[in-house]
Amino acid sequence: MKVYKYFLIALIVICIDQTSKLLVHKYMGLHEEVNVIGDWFRLHYLLNPGMAFGIKWDSEFGKLALTIFRIIAMFGIGFYLIRMNQRKAHPGFLVCMALILGGAVGNVIDSIFYGVFLGNAPLDSPTPWFHGQVIDMLFFPVANFTWPEWMPLLGGQEFLFFSPVFNIADSSIFIGVVSILIFQKKFFKEKEVPQQEEPITTDSVDTTTLPATDLPSPTTNL
Repeated sequence: MKVYKYFLIALIVICIDQTSKLLVHKYMGLHEEVNVIGDWFRLHYLLNPGMAFGIKWDSEFGKLALTIFRIIAMFGIGFYLIRMNQRKAHPGFLVCMALILGGAVGNVIDSIFYGVFLGNAPLDSPTPWFHGQVIDMLFFPVANFTWPEWMPLLGGQEFLFFSPVFNIADSSIFIGVVSILIFQKKFFKEKEVPQQEEPITTDSVDTTTLPATDLPSPTTNL
């Protein structure tokens, strides 16, 4: 499989990610929530100034450093993908790297451009460039309940299982990384080197000769 096909996979991820984000931005209000499948799959429009799955880095330098890191990682992953394809790496591993690359680029686009074109940079940002907030919308509150009052420390508190809100780019990165961890033995299986027959050398041939024996003379005494 040629390397451009893996970049095509990454491009598909980027297109799906950006399309979903722009649709949510256009048709939903910030913090608006829409049930998609029952109560356990919802669209919840959030702006994330930090990392994946709602993790935040609360400092001006941190946000800029995060954006720069994402850009460096994006080019590093792309270069690594090319090199591993040249080394005939397992196709499954290359697909996983393409998913990670697509997710990384998707969030880099948000960080670089959304502050300018969507105007979603934090108000205290020195510039809208490189300070755009990532749009998150996928929300899967699988379980929501209140701990019984008799439980120590937790009694009466509400518990929500899997509360992070994320996006397609985050999902793509997560799937790629987890798949590599699960199938690493298959992806990085050492190739068996065929055993070659040892060449026959003169050292292996028995060249010993029988010891000379005393033979009678061919002449006879007359």
